[in-house]
Amino acid sequence: MDLTLVAESPYRFRLEQQDPMRVPGVVFATRELLPQAAGDKSLEQVANVATLPGVVRASFAMPDVHWGYGFPIGGVAATDIDAGGVVSPGGVGFDISCGVRLLAADLDTGRLAPRMRQLMDTLGHTVPRGTGRGGLWHLTGPGQMAELLAGGAAYAVGRGHGVPRDLDRCEDGGRLPGADPSGVGPRAVERGLGQVGSLGAGNHFLEVQAVDRVYDEETAAAFGLHAGQVCVMIHTGSRGLGHQVCTDHVRAMDQALRTYRISLPDRQLACAPVDSPPGRAYLGAMAAAANYGRANRQLLGQAARRAFASAVGAELELVYDVSHNTAKLETHEVDGAPVRLCVHRKGATRALPPGDPELPEDLAAAGQPVLVPGSMGTASYVLVGTPGNDAFRSACHGAGRVWSRHQALRQVRGEELRSDLESQGIAVRPSSWRGLAEEAPRAYKDVDAVAAATEGAGLARLVVRLRPLGVVKG
Repeated sequence: MDLTLVAESPYRFRLEQQDPMRVPGVVFATRELLPQAAGDKSLEQVANVATLPGVVRASFAMPDVHWGYGFPIGGVAATDIDAGGVVSPGGVGFDISCGVRLLAADLDTGRLAPRMRQLMDTLGHTVPRGTGRGGLWHLTGPGQMAELLAGGAAYAVGRGHGVPRDLDRCEDGGRLPGADPSGVGPRAVERGLGQVGSLGAGNHFLEVQAVDRVYDEETAAAFGLHAGQVCVMIHTGSRGLGHQVCTDHVRAMDQALRTYRISLPDRQLACAPVDSPPGRAYLGAMAAAANYGRANRQLLGQAARRAFASAVGAELELVYDVSHNTAKLETHEVDGAPVRLCVHRKGATRALPPGDPELPEDLAAAGQPVLVPGSMGTASYVLVGTPGNDAFRSACHGAGRVWSRHQALRQVRGEELRSDLESQGIAVRPSSWRGLAEEAPRAYKDVDAVAAATEGAGLARLVVRLRPLGVVKG
């Protein structure tokens, strides 16, 4: 298949439709951000996704696109449910409802500085992280797990882990509807029982940050942000439970391909019609795992609040919580008519514009915060959704890897990286030297360029830039 990209604008490239693609591919990026790493097959994956039954408009890729499982990370695709459109677990990923939560403190950097070490020590001691580590909330058993899988962050808040306003600032009110806890297998439940309120490993983190640049003061104020303000950004997902749910349903989808006579260029795209028994089973289990991820971030947000209260005497208020690994049933206009779609966002976040009916009342005039974390030692961004986004109101979710973890380990030593970061005034509390090295800033694209391309492509607009002060690393 010819993978030649045609530039439609400085921030948009087209992969022309060719057999067996059903729609074209569209990559939002600059030439410098296009996949260039040896062995990165993400453009091939963009083309493969365009072959899915029922896919409409285009197979999209965000500026942080890189190679993933089936779908590229940074991939967005929607299928027409009423025309046999499919759902593919590969279009969500193994870390279901992985996402980002941003909290804003009622203090500026000057007041934090003398207490920074105490704060980081408190966070380092109290935030569970690392592979297989325990969580902050040990559920009593499968019965309570079923309630959490159905209720998500709303269930956590109802049990005293947060305040009602938190739910107003969470995507879907902190609870993805349609969850079916019975579709979450016993092994997934077992893995999840002791991990609620934990970061995990890999690129997950809790980072103390400061607003160092404001691009839009009015929108920033609507979000509760101002220059010099201290914030906390949390990036994690559904841990072992979500991974197991994906594993179980990929296997079931693979077995269903022959039943539904679906031919694919890549078995990692295993799928089934949305309105089929395996399709409905996956969506119910995925929603349950998504609710686990949202409850997980709710618990970690509470841990950050306790740390700030004890170490600094400050309070944290939730700015927003949004997921970037989901498949959601949404209605969008396609060829001039409203169509029921299954929108896959893998390593991509929703970006609702001002006036969207799903926005909470206090954000209706501003639009949805779009949270874009960088890598350690680099900036992170808050953007806002804009009208006219034809990628089903989606935007990027981070910087995007350019090195594999193995390559990072060959290039970087964790001890040296920590010394380098601390020489820049960034406090680091790693769970392991290996894990720290794998997530070195050089392993990622330039997040400043990714954020600029996201704005240039019309996906979202810059609101504030955040610089890191300290990071607790998974």
